Amino acid sequence: MSPFSELKKEILDKSFLLRASQVTAPLGVVAFWSGMAMAARRYSSEYDWRYMPVSNLLSLGRDPAGYLWASAGVVICGLCGLCWAAVLARLWKLEGAGGRLSGVRALQFGNSCLMCAALLSHWLRRIEKGHEILAVLAFAGLLIGMIQLMFKTIERTLLSRMLRFSVHARLYAAILASAAVFPIALAGLIQAYVHFMLPELPWVGLPWRARGVPVYLSFAFWEWVTCAVLSAYMVILAAATYSMYPRHEAAKGE
Repeated sequence: MSPFSELKKEILDKSFLLRASQVTAPLGVVAFWSGMAMAARRYSSEYDWRYMPVSNLLSLGRDPAGYLWASAGVVICGLCGLCWAAVLARLWKLEGAGGRLSGVRALQFGNSCLMCAALLSHWLRRIEKGHEILAVLAFAGLLIGMIQLMFKTIERTLLSRMLRFSVHARLYAAILASAAVFPIALAGLIQAYVHFMLPELPWVGLPWRARGVPVYLSFAFWEWVTCAVLSAYMVILAAATYSMYPRHEAAKGE
């Protein structure tokens, strides 16, 4: 194959991958929220997301008519996330930027745990805290991957406009990328407060609402907020894929 043919193939490959990266992530987000919405509509009783965690929608016992919808949404989301990570890895390989794969590996790990948590939910009940451990690992992987990718994207975008202020650009990028940690950190602090200061409360659920417990003390509320933040990060990162590569490279692939 001639050098010209190889260059043309690489440009076409890169163009396809750039478009694929902009489609797979949003598709996964749509699948997740669609599955959760369908499962909530078929919930065996009233489902109030402010006081009921995500795991309720994935439970055969709590949501026998809708748990398959929630499970399908999570699995499709995980598959799309794995495809998205694979596309990013391929793009970075074409750019010779293998050192940036740490965020992709975290995404691959998080999405794999996410799929296992949905596919093996019944089997995981045999293991004490099995589902919770896998869910935490999934959130951790996704969170770390998203933060690293968002930092690189924001840093590159800012550096292209703040060439003389690289330190400031990295600082702003770190602050913006770490925004996803806020609801999780807050949820952890609130759970500690509830555990030590309000030990008489049962696990979060509708009884909390009946007692008039504020929404901001509910673990379920912050869990859903975290899901929304991670979904927004996926969509934003997918839309900002072009900013991670030289503009002239993106233009060549048009």
